Amino acid sequence: MRAAVLYGPHDVRVESLDAPQIIKPTDAVIKTFATCVCGSDLWDYRGINPAKDPAPIGHEYVGIVEEVGDQVTTVRPGQFVVGSFFASDGTCLNCRNGYPSNCLHREFVGGCQAEYIRVPLADGTLVATADLPTEDQATDLLACSDVMGTGWWAAIAAGVQPGDTVAVVGDGAVGLSAVLAARELGAERIIAMSRHESRQKLATEFGATDVVTERGDNGVAHIKDLTHGIGADRVLECVGTEQSTQQALNSTRPGGGVGIAGVPHGVQIDGTALFYSHVAVQGGPAPVRRFLPDLIDRVMTGRINPGRVFDLTLPLDQAAEGYKAMDERRAIKALLRP
Repeated sequence: MRAAVLYGPHDVRVESLDAPQIIKPTDAVIKTFATCVCGSDLWDYRGINPAKDPAPIGHEYVGIVEEVGDQVTTVRPGQFVVGSFFASDGTCLNCRNGYPSNCLHREFVGGCQAEYIRVPLADGTLVATADLPTEDQATDLLACSDVMGTGWWAAIAAGVQPGDTVAVVGDGAVGLSAVLAARELGAERIIAMSRHESRQKLATEFGATDVVTERGDNGVAHIKDLTHGIGADRVLECVGTEQSTQQALNSTRPGGGVGIAGVPHGVQIDGTALFYSHVAVQGGPAPVRRFLPDLIDRVMTGRINPGRVFDLTLPLDQAAEGYKAMDERRAIKALLRP
């Protein structure tokens, strides 16, 4: 089969690899309908997360079940499925408490920019649609496998409630998905922090009521100007840098909440400043599997169209161009079709 392999910084190649097989009785193998490049893949692509050896890459996927192990009972061959980037058993205490991405038996589902994928712990990881989706629905469902689920997590972690004023730091695919999530959860005012016109437009179509173009202290000042001088009720951090995290914390009103969805790189939080801010903070790998049934229903009933974050579609053989386009911010998110 064909698969994208990361050799080192700015070096992605599509190669022929052995197709995955059932290894454990709880596995499933799916034929990939579509996959994509994640913003977090760029940390590896840029060499910020050093690659030790050439390795298959990608962790977002939807597809058709090809084969299942003897112990798999919730999905069967021929079904269209959506899964999370962390495999989870769905039965451990952490899963039952709503944190499948911290499953006691979790496994990372990698190498998904490929024609076929082995998914461990299939019963706790994959969710089948009731019917085969249309092409557009399948694209929306692909977004749910990570960025929409992660944006939803940012809103849940921050504690978004109906009537809230919400600020979103970051205008990548996760940030735009977080705008959509805040709208769906009933936020009355949604402030998108973005300096890119095309992304501002999509953010507005997803539900943003205001756009702030400044960053850092100037961005914080603008948000406070919009919120009677105190800051937003909830701030969704969707980048993962020191600057974006501080911007999120400083933009939140006393007693408000910050949801951290961006994977932190070089981030340090001043405990004393946090103590006196009265701001609540929650983050961690998004428990996407927890949200999939609800998100799938919203897609299949036409309530949300998160697949609009895909503004570049390429064949899998051109995966390197997808990475390059996202790295150069010529694309929000690249969809790859095997």
